[in-house]
Amino acid sequence: MKNRSRLDIAATILDIAQDGAIKTRIMYEAFLSFPQVKEYLGLLQANGALEYAPDENKYYTTPRGRSFLLGYKEIGRLLSPKSSRLALSRLGMEETAVSG
Repeated sequence: MKNRSRLDIAATILDIAQDGAIKTRIMYEAFLSFPQVKEYLGLLQANGALEYAPDENKYYTTPRGRSFLLGYKEIGRLLSPKSSRLALSRLGMEETAVSG
């Protein structure tokens, strides 16, 4: 697997957690170790991009996290149109037209 940036990993976690996900699912789907997933979950929660629902034992992407995902997708498209389409397809994100 290609080395991923911290932003790539954060975007992957936020994508996985959009409909709610337990820590184990995030760890396996994002290909992270337990210490790594703990670090990223803490970082994303501290920045308001992810929230934990203790009654469900799940993490959810917040509106701020979804906004980050949209920005991440757009930056990727601007910097490298061909490779960003591949990365976005891996994240399950479809390209959308942006008016501007």
